Amino acid sequence: MNILDQSLGQLARRIPGATRVFDAHHFDFCCAGNRTLRTAATEAGIDPEPLVEALHALAQRAAEQPVSWEGASDTELVDHILERYHAVHREQLPELIRLARRVEQVHGEREDCPHGLANHLEAMAQELESHMRKEEQILFPLIARGHGRMAGMPIGVMRAEHNEHGTELRRLEGLTTDITPPPAACTTWRALYTGLRTFREDLMTHIHLENNVLFERFAPAATH
Repeated sequence: MNILDQSLGQLARRIPGATRVFDAHHFDFCCAGNRTLRTAATEAGIDPEPLVEALHALAQRAAEQPVSWEGASDTELVDHILERYHAVHREQLPELIRLARRVEQVHGEREDCPHGLANHLEAMAQELESHMRKEEQILFPLIARGHGRMAGMPIGVMRAEHNEHGTELRRLEGLTTDITPPPAACTTWRALYTGLRTFREDLMTHIHLENNVLFERFAPAATH
């Protein structure tokens, strides 16, 4: 199939490095991974040809294959998601909330202070915890028992919640000028934004693995 007519999710899981290309152009490959490259480029008003060339070059360079979760078993993939993302998010968010509160307390009088960031992160933490518990208690046990084909409804709910996480990430970016600290930011402020960038990358990869790899095995999303 022509690269232009493949979905962002398909390309992200098949071409190592494709996610960097998408991230550079702010293409949402995790929550909106069922859009084709053609659709994403058209909506962004971007000439798709340089993107196609970059993706072709990455595909040809894929001699040194990183770990591919595409070929992992269902249980291997679920275990990886639990260990690498669920456990890590539960460690990341309390510290990010603590740092955000500190920055707001110390620098609250500054116009460029990320006012409301700590509260936003607390709301994200609550929503993410609820989401992960649903996966751990309902969806993942279904998959582990070999009943993934019967999980269309919970998968649909998880995908909808992933879209909400994507919306909350965009709001986080709006509160932090795309997670860019001002020139005079203190060490705590910079540490907070470094952690936020890692959290954003982890959450996007987490959603990508679920939406575009795991869920596709049982309830493929229609591309458009």
